[in-house]
Amino acid sequence: MPHDLRQHWHFTAVRAPRALQPWLTDTASLTARLIAHFPDFHVRLLRQTWLQPHYDELGALRMGNRQLAVVRDVLLMSGDIPLVYAHSVMPRFALFHGFRGLRRQGEKSLGATLFANPQVQRSDLAVRDIGPHHPLHVEATAAVGPLPDRLWARRSRFELGHSAILVTEVFLPAVSTPMRKHGAEFGKIKPAHFDPAPL
Repeated sequence: MPHDLRQHWHFTAVRAPRALQPWLTDTASLTARLIAHFPDFHVRLLRQTWLQPHYDELGALRMGNRQLAVVRDVLLMSGDIPLVYAHSVMPRFALFHGFRGLRRQGEKSLGATLFANPQVQRSDLAVRDIGPHHPLHVEATAAVGPLPDRLWARRSRFELGHSAILVTEVFLPAVSTPMRKHGAEFGKIKPAHFDPAPL
């Protein structure tokens, strides 16, 4: 079930760092994988509000240029260490049809909710590296503080009936670095610049 990628998204992770490749290509629940590898897992909601999606997200969801969607940004955390910046785009049609329950998701794991429904189908995973000027890198930096110039991300579309949402996961340094190596630069998070605004 491929989707319209655009903007350098690929269906292979061979160019990614070897330590990250299993994370980028695993088709099972990312939440379950993080829980298995890191203690004290939890979700920190940054925002959930109506916005215009990024340009390449419009194509992936077959949306018009002026259409709005609910954008949900969260950090997947191990204690006070951010592991993943997760960015989800949920069009109006999806929220009022197949994915109605996501309007009140709050700090519950979106992945856990999606994988719990056997009727939800998922597209192939698409992967890319993002630089400091990419909007997802900018947003992740605003949420957690300074980050390396290059981060790796993956995304996929989840479908239920005629409804579809797009979920992008940006992997932060802690995922592929032993916990004992984290210092002040990439360790504990600073207060987020986003004000949570759940629907």
